[in-house]
Amino acid sequence: MMNEKKILLFLVDDDPLFLKSLEIEFSQNTESAIMTFATGEKCLENLSRNPDIVILDYYLNSVDKNAINGLEILDRIKTANPLIPVVMLSSQDKIEVAVNCMKHQAFDYIVKSETAFIRLQKAITTIFHYQKIEKALSWYMEKM
Repeated sequence: MMNEKKILLFLVDDDPLFLKSLEIEFSQNTESAIMTFATGEKCLENLSRNPDIVILDYYLNSVDKNAINGLEILDRIKTANPLIPVVMLSSQDKIEVAVNCMKHQAFDYIVKSETAFIRLQKAITTIFHYQKIEKALSWYMEKM
């Protein structure tokens, strides 16, 4: 039997109820190793653990006004390691916010709702699908 490594998933949100509900959903419905962070700063302190995916709230400074917001955390993650896929989460249902996140290299933007977990699962599946294609393409290009 093949021993596959669990994916390491970082969940970052300053809303403790939403963060806990996401953690429970991922714990019960996936084989992921999960680390949760209430601030982007804590997430950044742990980036050396090399998460496979970061799910990041857009407004991380809604509780602590001095906290760094999600967009800035996204930029810092991408500066530290541009290969880490980041999915942005927000209660903002504005296209401008989503487009801005994508300009900052977010893989996807998901609005917080009752279907957020299902949409996050689909985004994660898509991330791994793209990574598999990129790996195959890279291998193919090296052989040419």
